[in-house]
Amino acid sequence: MEAVAPRARAYVTCVALGALVCLLPLPVMPAPWWAVCALAAVYAGCGRLLVRRHLAGPFYPVLLAAAFLLPPPAAALVPLPGALLTAAGRRPEALRRVWRAAQLTLAVWAAARVHWELGGRDAVVGRDFPYALVPAGAAVTAFCLMLTVLDGGILLLAAGGPAGTLRRPGRPSVRRAWCGLFVRSLAPIGVHGLGGLMMAVLWRSPYGPAAALLVLLPMCVSWWVYAQYDRERAAHRATIRALVQAVDLKDGYTRGHSERVGQASMMIARELGMDDDRVEVLRFAGILHDVGKLGVPTRLLRKDGPLTAEERRVIELHPEYGHEMVRGISFLGEARSAILHHHERLDGSGYPYGLRGAQIPECARVVAVADAFDAMTSTRSYRRARPVGAALTELERCAGAQFDPRMVAALVRALDRDGWHPEVTAADDTRQGPPRPPAGPAARTGPGTAAGDRASAVASAGPGTGTPAS
Repeated sequence: MEAVAPRARAYVTCVALGALVCLLPLPVMPAPWWAVCALAAVYAGCGRLLVRRHLAGPFYPVLLAAAFLLPPPAAALVPLPGALLTAAGRRPEALRRVWRAAQLTLAVWAAARVHWELGGRDAVVGRDFPYALVPAGAAVTAFCLMLTVLDGGILLLAAGGPAGTLRRPGRPSVRRAWCGLFVRSLAPIGVHGLGGLMMAVLWRSPYGPAAALLVLLPMCVSWWVYAQYDRERAAHRATIRALVQAVDLKDGYTRGHSERVGQASMMIARELGMDDDRVEVLRFAGILHDVGKLGVPTRLLRKDGPLTAEERRVIELHPEYGHEMVRGISFLGEARSAILHHHERLDGSGYPYGLRGAQIPECARVVAVADAFDAMTSTRSYRRARPVGAALTELERCAGAQFDPRMVAALVRALDRDGWHPEVTAADDTRQGPPRPPAGPAARTGPGTAAGDRASAVASAGPGTGTPAS
């Protein structure tokens, strides 16, 4: 967001103006200003503490407590000081702070308005349970919906395409992304809503605001636990990046191939209805499927002439090398078996173990299709990339013998809906120097095989097909 598009700036400006409209009644309406100032100070203090502990993020329990306690315009004022004063962490700093403040202001106003209209304030004051849960639940839903709608607007502008389409490979449509964002955020925000409701009830109780602040202690602990989990995921991503960079340095000719296979694997997994955690594992599997190249002599990966039988046997070991390299990385899960078996074929002619049909792990069958698709649609030194349609036709021709028909059909459906827009291609790397001369006929046993990608050459050698699985 360092170079923000004019339409994105205009969108943020409109959201900010909408937030100001929500605050217009403040000068003429009676409000408990001491409560507004206290909640605003607590929210700002919690935000700065979280930033200092590298746990940055909105502290929703305080905001929702304000929505349950205050009239809508007064509640909407609570997030402003904290959002405007807390560092955004990324440039453009001022624009990000304004966006965060406006977004939270509108979300809190919507939650307070719904809560107020449903008589939630009287239910909180009278501690009328379980009825108090009804307006509180509606307010949390409105809060979550407003955040989702506003975030979806930015998502749509960042997509760079027409409504309903995201111009990035492996991403769902904007409509699906909106729904997914709402569903994923509703549960955690609902938990924060319960914390906010407890704060509001204690605030109105004889024990007063001091007792209400005790609710924040377990919420801070849960926030810290989540932050530790997020740091662990960041470490996982750093591990993946390091391994992929090592492969690219060894065989820069196919730079970007791993990332594209990861994107295609993710598209197939989503189309098959896999849950988000498994989709992430399939993405890791696609990205790391060729990590075993690190164990193959560089002279074989870059050899321009035909491979000897002995050299083929050496290259056929790369899935086993890759499996050995990652077998101790527990977070990869079933991605490890995909790395080991992505060159197996349904008819049993693949390697390293000649598995057949259902003996091949499902994740490996996904990666095999994604791998072959990218090999055919990527430019090599001796030939141009095949069109997507031609590559899909070839995959369908080989379905049942080499590839799992379910995975091929899933990729076809995903591409029909979202298209294929790879962000990195082998031909994009201007740092690799001029293209190497094409290999001899013996080294190119099928379409889409490059001398610089010896795994493709070996994979193409099976009987009955000429489709690579690089």
